[in-house]
Amino acid sequence: MIGLLQRVLEASVRVEEDCVGAIGPGLLVLVGVEKGDAESQAERLLERLLGYRVFPDDAGRMNRSLAEVGGGLLVVSQFTLAADTQKGARPSFSSAAAPEEGRRLFDHLVARARALHAPVATGEYGAHMRVALVNDGPVTFSLRVPPTRLP
Repeated sequence: MIGLLQRVLEASVRVEEDCVGAIGPGLLVLVGVEKGDAESQAERLLERLLGYRVFPDDAGRMNRSLAEVGGGLLVVSQFTLAADTQKGARPSFSSAAAPEEGRRLFDHLVARARALHAPVATGEYGAHMRVALVNDGPVTFSLRVPPTRLP
């Protein structure tokens, strides 16, 4: 499972004209589900997201986590993160999880996030979304919890 996290001052997701999710200061996380991912990958990724030290301490060093600062978490599904871009001029999505499995694991990640942290907002799985953000820093990291099962 892949998480592209960005420290933000604010972020929102719109589907058509409706704002379906928004946060103030915190993390915007784009999530890609790969073939072979299971609940354990979702839970490990969430553990890393909540504990990853990307927020400044009093000295300005990145020593504080989302859990410590109590920031918002906006989670948006993005299957294109699982693309294979190694050859050619067109990405292959052969390593991405099937849509039904991707939705199941994305929903699992979100449910666990809501049980452990607040506030948590999301986009709309499978929808064409417009994501707006004000990246703070800019600070962007890619986290990956590799699949343990063979597809």
